[in-house]
Parts: sequence; structure tokens; C-alpha cells
Amino acid sequence: MMPVRTLRLGALLALAALHAAAGAQTTGPDLAKAKNCMACHSVEAKLVGPSYQSVAQRYGSEAGAADKLATSIRKGSVRKWGAIPMPAQNAVNDDEAQKLAQWILSLKP
Repeated sequence: MMPVRTLRLGALLALAALHAAAGAQTTGPDLAKAKNCMACHSVEAKLVGPSYQSVAQRYGSEAGAADKLATSIRKGSVRKWGAIPMPAQNAVNDDEAQKLAQWILSLKP
């Protein structure tokens, strides 16, 4: 049988790992990686979709740009950047979409 002290240490380490994993998705780049956005987008270069810098350049000066981008992230879009549509990102909640949109807009060259 393990000593109580060892069990408590193990529980604390497990909680710390869960907290670190939850916190890892709080920045724009980490959230974009966690939500698999980087499969189609990159910061500087066009992949399947436009680069995030291109998105920031196009929408960065518009009023309500963060809300528009967050809506496009959540609901998808068609023909904004060419023939390939962006599918709705159902795994991204409203708060995450706002964080992603604000991060993207911060990349305006």
C-alpha cells in the first residue's frame, strides 16, 4: 500500500498536468493548433485557406472585424477567398472563436 503522502503528491501532479493542458489553449497560436486550424492556414503563407496575415490585412481596419471573423470561424464561409469553402468549425465555441479572431487581427502587417 502506498503512503498517503505519495498519493497526495500524485494527485497534485495530476491536477497540475490538467491545469497546464487547459491553459495551453489560451493563446491564439496554441488555440489554433489545438483546434486544428493550422491544417488549412498558416500565419504567413497561403495553404488551403489564406494566411492569417492576409486575413488580418483584409479585415483589420473594418469595424466589427473580430465579430465577423468569429462568425466565419464558427459558421464557415463561402467564396470569400476563392472557390474552396471554409467549413463550420463546430469544435470551436464562441469564446474560442473570439480569441482566435482577435489573435488573427493582431497579425496585421
